[in-house]
Amino acid sequence: MAAGLAVTAAALAASTARGADVAGGPGHQTQGGPGTGVPAAASPAREPRPATELVSAPVRIADAATVRLLRPGDRVDVIAAADPPAAGSEGAVAAKVVASGVRVTEVPAGSEDSGDGGALVVLSVPRATAAELAGAGATSRLVVTVC
Repeated sequence: MAAGLAVTAAALAASTARGADVAGGPGHQTQGGPGTGVPAAASPAREPRPATELVSAPVRIADAATVRLLRPGDRVDVIAAADPPAAGSEGAVAAKVVASGVRVTEVPAGSEDSGDGGALVVLSVPRATAAELAGAGATSRLVVTVC
């Protein structure tokens, strides 16, 4: 599942980076231009997407019992925590807030059968945060706190 999320994040990042090369981007002419008799300035340009565009991000949370407490509309912080240190070793668990105050849009039924004790939740987040969540989910255990 983590690998799938990482691939999804990479695809999202790639599609955002390619945005300038597709129809309507700089250097692209949808109508008009040389040899058409219509000035290139008359061609319609696609407006760039706002940086704060929200997307749906499926995220596997390490503790299924915590996910059972969530409902659509709840606000949560998502925290990436490294695996706990081995028994007898010293040091604290490193944790980082990956998303803060994001909205739960869905808690899919039957998402707890992953075998690792985790459960799926769908969050509404900015596109850049979705990529960060996917990357963090591939390398760390994700937990949530309800805001």
